[in-house]
Amino acid sequence: MKLPKDPSKFSFGATSSTVTSLGVIFGLISTGNPKASIIGSLLVVAIADNIADSLGIHIYRESTSTKQENTRMSTISNFMTRLGITIIFVTLFLLLPIEYAAASCMVIGLGILIFLSCLIGIRRKTSILREIIIHLGIALPVIVISHFIGQMILTVFG
Repeated sequence: MKLPKDPSKFSFGATSSTVTSLGVIFGLISTGNPKASIIGSLLVVAIADNIADSLGIHIYRESTSTKQENTRMSTISNFMTRLGITIIFVTLFLLLPIEYAAASCMVIGLGILIFLSCLIGIRRKTSILREIIIHLGIALPVIVISHFIGQMILTVFG
């Protein structure tokens, strides 16, 4: 298998989209109308947060680079990667019962993070297992905390 030449073009977008989407999904799964809440929230995040992060990366890259083309490509690839992952998650919620959609999103999301961790380990010539443990060790608590925040909000306001 040929590795991507520059995983940095999609790694930020893939990581950000995956962790944010899984946080939203598992934070809202216990609401009164979880399917509508999750789909609506994912679509808002796909647009608002995606544009905000892409603009942030674009401005950062412009401030540190003299090559305008690289800046544009990084911005576009980040936006498209994030949008694509979020659309996959939304599609799963549109097509599957909520429990299957949530489980599928978790498997796909963690698979994306594991894949990126492997790429990083290979590129940096470090332990792949160490990279996976570090990255999942950050992502999983975000998902769990989001779930408990969703339950707390439902208890207080539900």
